[in-house]
Amino acid sequence: MNEIINYFSTIPSSHRALILAGGIAFFWLVETAVPLFKFRYNKWQHAGINIFFTVTTMIVNFCLALILLKAANWATENHFGLLNWLPEMNIWVYTIIGLLLLDLIGAYLIHLIEHKVKFLWRFHLIHHTDTWIDTTSANRHHPGESVLRFIFTTLGVLIVGCPMWVVFLYQTLSVVATQFNHANIILPKKLDTILSYFIVSPDMHKVHHHYVLPYTDSNYGNIFSVWDRLFGTFKTLDREKLVYGIDTHMKPEENNKLSNLLAIPFQKRRSPSSDD
Repeated sequence: MNEIINYFSTIPSSHRALILAGGIAFFWLVETAVPLFKFRYNKWQHAGINIFFTVTTMIVNFCLALILLKAANWATENHFGLLNWLPEMNIWVYTIIGLLLLDLIGAYLIHLIEHKVKFLWRFHLIHHTDTWIDTTSANRHHPGESVLRFIFTTLGVLIVGCPMWVVFLYQTLSVVATQFNHANIILPKKLDTILSYFIVSPDMHKVHHHYVLPYTDSNYGNIFSVWDRLFGTFKTLDREKLVYGIDTHMKPEENNKLSNLLAIPFQKRRSPSSDD
């Protein structure tokens, strides 16, 4: 465990970038071998749009990283936050609790709020417009949403009171987990179901990308599935019934054009029946 702590305490930015790029490459290959759906689309063009948003997310996180570092250091030095108020415990238990709480506040909670607050939904909507969910869809976030998520991550770090190595470990696991559960892959149904009791499995997260309510407002989890099951936001849907996208933006010029995706948060709100 000491080796893990030492590594994630000083993990170079180049390693984090390599994990992100390596994950995309790995799941891209797996998608080709065992696809859930055989999409008829220009995979490179689709990936180009999603990788653009991945890069903007990386830029936002890089520019604001100092804030996150100072928040973690302040919480540790001032003995602030839930982890610091708990009795001394085994380091593995400490790590798991830290990861679970970061996932709750920095991922599940902000995701839920983005679906419930109309202004925030305008930014998160870009993620749901994707009609071809694959591993590149994982970081399809508008730059405005990237800032919002960073704020909640920082809030989570302060409330949880975790050191920076736990934050870096969580972010690394989060990258791989989201690439995995967005990937256009098919697992044996029983295996996927078993996984969904512990982590967000591909089938579980794909339900969240079904194009209509109430499925869009379900399965908000990022790494761990416990929060959806605990708070009653867990739903299932047969794979064969999945239709990706969002019912207000099903036209290609709305969901597969970069300039329009960037402008969506500032456009007039539309209803599912809108023809505008």
